[in-house]
Amino acid sequence: MSGQKQAEEAIVPSFNETNVELEEKEEDKGDDSIFSVKSLLWHGGSVYDAWFSCASNQVAQVLLTLPYSFSQMGMLSGIILQIFYGIMGSWTAYLISVLYVEYRSRKEKENVSFKNHVIQWFEVLDGLLGPSWKAVGLAFNCTFLLFGSVIQLIACASNIYYINDKLDKRTWTYIFGACCATTVFIPSFHNYRIWSFLGLGMTTYTAWYMTIAALVHGQVEGVTHQGPTKLVLYFTGATNILYTFGGHAVTVEIMHAMWKPQKFKYIYLLATLYVFTLTLPSAAAVYWAFGDQLLNHSNAFSLLPSSAWRDAAVVLMLIHQFITFGFACTPLYFVWEKVVGMHDTKSICLRAVCRLPVVIPIWFLAIIFPFFGPINSAVGSLLVSFTVYIIPALAHMLTYKSASARQNAAEKPPFFLPSWTAVYLTNAFIVIWVFVVGFGLGGWASMTNFIKQVDTFGLFAKCYQCPPSPSSKHH
Repeated sequence: MSGQKQAEEAIVPSFNETNVELEEKEEDKGDDSIFSVKSLLWHGGSVYDAWFSCASNQVAQVLLTLPYSFSQMGMLSGIILQIFYGIMGSWTAYLISVLYVEYRSRKEKENVSFKNHVIQWFEVLDGLLGPSWKAVGLAFNCTFLLFGSVIQLIACASNIYYINDKLDKRTWTYIFGACCATTVFIPSFHNYRIWSFLGLGMTTYTAWYMTIAALVHGQVEGVTHQGPTKLVLYFTGATNILYTFGGHAVTVEIMHAMWKPQKFKYIYLLATLYVFTLTLPSAAAVYWAFGDQLLNHSNAFSLLPSSAWRDAAVVLMLIHQFITFGFACTPLYFVWEKVVGMHDTKSICLRAVCRLPVVIPIWFLAIIFPFFGPINSAVGSLLVSFTVYIIPALAHMLTYKSASARQNAAEKPPFFLPSWTAVYLTNAFIVIWVFVVGFGLGGWASMTNFIKQVDTFGLFAKCYQCPPSPSSKHH
């Protein structure tokens, strides 16, 4: 089977295959230059591909809402919580990778083949902890990814409006919903190689544009930095940061696309360290320049002065949001394919047709809840808190609760935390912290803020947070 077919069918090598063996196979089976170029752009499974996928997927539209979060929390809390949740997110991504390797190694000892099958998080939970955990993992993961896709669609409409306001944001949502539906043709995470690379370049440009533009603009006249002023705003902002560093709901699918998944362990941490160079300077600079004005402007583009540089950033973010939409939707496509029995189908076109029903509810929800910014916090508190923080930590604790499981573990505790007791205590802390602060206080604050947006703008808002016009009383 050719390397191109491997990409299309999401085939991943056995743990026992080496990179040398893979390279020899590809040299034997594909020696034409066109294939080589296609592999370079389309067929990714290296450590570098995984790093680009993680870094590109971790921060997209949320980059534009972090200054809004800083205005709710204040500069110091914003910086501290970014670092805190970034490290916590990296740890739970590490736990997910460990559980994937454990599940994969156990299954391969039983001679289970994963040819033409993409392993997903809920299957890992099922194999390690049973069907109840599978149901919980499937429910949270799918709901989070569904709303993650909704958020990308809302962000597309919010951003393009700052270049072309002849159409309202709802109309732009219709248009970009159709554009994003084309992601049904991308078979798997193997095929995001060039997109991940470009996507990270786009967010890097946007982040540094925001930083430089804010510093060049300087502080607005009479600028104030009063945050935090209310608990509800403080925890809403904190939950948006929790959401920012909770982008590892697709960790298992990214790992499964790697030739050597065992090498993933620290990739997410390295990706997070790079993301810090984007999120911290841009959020701090924009908040410094505009202060409390951001409380009513959840999208930073709305305050930055119009220029060719800003328009370039908007266009690049639109393209990146298309890519991130695909990242969030691809696991949903896989789930749906498995439900309808089309996951093993080799035809890309048949799989694309099968996937289309997944896009329809996403499109609809983006039109109902166009609240760019507040919806991030709501999703963060109610879904991200469990999906990528609480469930992985609990699952790791239960998987290795017995002495025999710890003794036979495919992955031992990391070098910086070599004791199983220390790992257990770290996981317990994450479960308690995220449940109380993220889900409890964050859920209260973000839902209070979300309901306020519904009361102010209404469901199906035609143009959320648009400048006042004679025909729109609410805006």
